[in-house]
Amino acid sequence: MDQSARAGTWIIATGVIIAILYLGREILATFAMAVFLFLIIEGFASAIDRMFPALKLGIARLIAILLVTIGFVGFIALLANGVAEFGRDAVNYEAKINALIADLYQVGGVQDAPTLTQLVFNERGEEFFATIANSVSGLSGDLMLILIYVAFLFAAQSGWTQKLDRIFHAPERRDQVRRIGNEARRGIENYLWVQTVISALITLLSYLSLLALGVQNALFLSAVIFVLNYIPTVGSIVAALVPPLFAIVQPNVPVWVPGIAPDTSYVYAAIVFGVVSFWQFSIGNFVQPRMMGDSLNLSALVVLLALAIWGLIWGIPGMFLSAPLTVIMMILWAQSDDTRWLAILLSADGDPHPKTATSPARASVQTPDAAQG
Repeated sequence: MDQSARAGTWIIATGVIIAILYLGREILATFAMAVFLFLIIEGFASAIDRMFPALKLGIARLIAILLVTIGFVGFIALLANGVAEFGRDAVNYEAKINALIADLYQVGGVQDAPTLTQLVFNERGEEFFATIANSVSGLSGDLMLILIYVAFLFAAQSGWTQKLDRIFHAPERRDQVRRIGNEARRGIENYLWVQTVISALITLLSYLSLLALGVQNALFLSAVIFVLNYIPTVGSIVAALVPPLFAIVQPNVPVWVPGIAPDTSYVYAAIVFGVVSFWQFSIGNFVQPRMMGDSLNLSALVVLLALAIWGLIWGIPGMFLSAPLTVIMMILWAQSDDTRWLAILLSADGDPHPKTATSPARASVQTPDAAQG
């Protein structure tokens, strides 16, 4: 096959793959989320197995499933409580937002500023409540489907090694596939483990800071920060902006904030932004690189492009999974001479393989054979 025919084949194949990913996004994105949740549980199980060698791996997995399930349910309950708390103070928040809108219109020299209801909702707020109801209903269905997928992944993993042996009869080919799988799993588990630890650390420090600053519903805002930090680059920026946005519309500003009303709201939001941004910047730039190292081995530009592309294809799930999905692509492309150049372009240092980082995830990686214990 000549060079032009090969290039045409790759272009057509790429278009077909992207079309399949986009058209099947509701199924594929949900399944991908389930796979990564499965890997997080496996990482916890391996950590428990190392800390308590007397336990069998099956018991460690059961404990990990229980811990993740309790954390998952607790997180959902926390979000629900936060939304309910904001709902109880909705009238006060709306009054404060309307005052801020009036200030902005006055600065621009425009009279007759609209209210929040006029800008966003209809007179009875039907659009708002319909949107919330549809979002909650869709999220609940996706969560249940993810949990079902995870259960079937655990049930099916005992036969993975036998299936691999029957698909690839040649020992060399079988070892190569097993090596590629372990390499991809090592990079993904390391990324998920470190990202979880970093997100938890930033969340804890942000929560204590918000509590000390007197920000209302600090626990809910900290939970939002925890989730947003899983989105590469952009997530940390948005996480630093969310608490100040709520602080500026907070009905009651602490008395220690300097300034004269309504200027105190802006000063208060600036203080909250400075404190939250400090934790995001310091931990993200000094602690996280030491823990993660070059485990993903993706260039910064590739991370941003992957975030945009996967977000366009799969929406919010694609943004959360953009980095590990791109790592998998890089590893797979590195196995063929025809596509190795693509893997080199994606990598940060020209070597398209995730590096071993000094994090607990390194020891949690197991071969498929060892996973059967």
